[in-house]
Amino acid sequence: MSMPSRALGGKSDSVQLTSGLVALFAFACGAIVANLYYAQPITLLIGSSLHMSADTASLVVSLTQIGYALGLFFIVPLGDLLENRKLMIVTALVSIASLTAASLVHSASWFLVLSFLIGFSSVAVQILIPLAAHLAPDHSRGRIVGTIMGGLLLGVLLSRPLASVVADHLGWRVVFGGAAVLMALVTAVLALTIPQRRPEHRATYLELLGSLVALTRSLPVLRHRALYQGLMFATFSLFWTAVPIELTRQYRLTQSEIALFALVGAIGATSAPVAGRLADAGHSVRATFVALVTAALSFLPALVHPAWGVFGLVVTGITLDFAVQMNMVLGQREIYALHASSRNRLNALYMTSIFVGGAIGSALASTLFARGGWTLVAGVALVFPLIAFVHFLFVGRTHVRTGR
Repeated sequence: MSMPSRALGGKSDSVQLTSGLVALFAFACGAIVANLYYAQPITLLIGSSLHMSADTASLVVSLTQIGYALGLFFIVPLGDLLENRKLMIVTALVSIASLTAASLVHSASWFLVLSFLIGFSSVAVQILIPLAAHLAPDHSRGRIVGTIMGGLLLGVLLSRPLASVVADHLGWRVVFGGAAVLMALVTAVLALTIPQRRPEHRATYLELLGSLVALTRSLPVLRHRALYQGLMFATFSLFWTAVPIELTRQYRLTQSEIALFALVGAIGATSAPVAGRLADAGHSVRATFVALVTAALSFLPALVHPAWGVFGLVVTGITLDFAVQMNMVLGQREIYALHASSRNRLNALYMTSIFVGGAIGSALASTLFARGGWTLVAGVALVFPLIAFVHFLFVGRTHVRTGR
């Protein structure tokens, strides 16, 4: 397969996006974003090993997501100013160093700091996705972004079962050491294969950050889509942070059994390519409606009849993942069509809102579970997509349809 080697400027048609490059982008995005989720199902193991309380251990996930959100806001916009490949490689090197240190450290405080840095440096994935959008032709941008997002979302969903199995058999430190090795391999391949892109935008870094405010004010589609996916990801993160606790304490599942549970949930990633094709065909309004309603309905098994047990949790996991991933791709397809020269900044704003929502969801998990068990977790998780749906129904739907 041929790989492009020329420098890519502001135009998206200067380098052809081959099927091999799409596959590489999808795999790389999955491998990089997995760094954010390895700790999620094994926080109890990490906390026990490093003598953390349950509340402190839950901060591992929250700090990783807060770090990612800050990286999105402060690093990803640089993709509209600096050469993209170099920016991605430097960021990935910080990720490799952070993962390596996390596998070796014996201090709870230092592990929390490294969790933040792992999140902060994993934003390399959000430099790759806008680059793919620049390379993709207009008529198939949704399909290509959806395919790459499918790889990214598989990384999200498969990282949890992989971490559970490895931690169960080899220990949690091997999870982070192995992630560092994988990141080193992915970074080396990307450095040798992906094209350069030198943006046409010229500004200082402060001017670049200042333009984020102007973009947010002037683009209602961006604001609405960021709100929807932020709320959806709060639900997603709340579920996947709390469900390992429920499966361990209520159903006495082992780490390997929790891994199997998470693996089943990965079925939801199949919605990403479907969502891209629906967006290309002009069905964003209907698809968004379906995604938001499905996310809210996914928690009914726990609220209607808690005796559904593990099967009810499986149903919730699959349907929630399907809805969240579909809505994410629909949102990305719309915001990438708004302003080509600002795609990195638009992506930064969109993804920052998502991971702020995710940090809120994961931070609530242990408190909600301690006070009301799974029923309270499900009840609160249901509220977030309902808020998004009501806003979409009465405010945002017109903007989705018109593209303004």
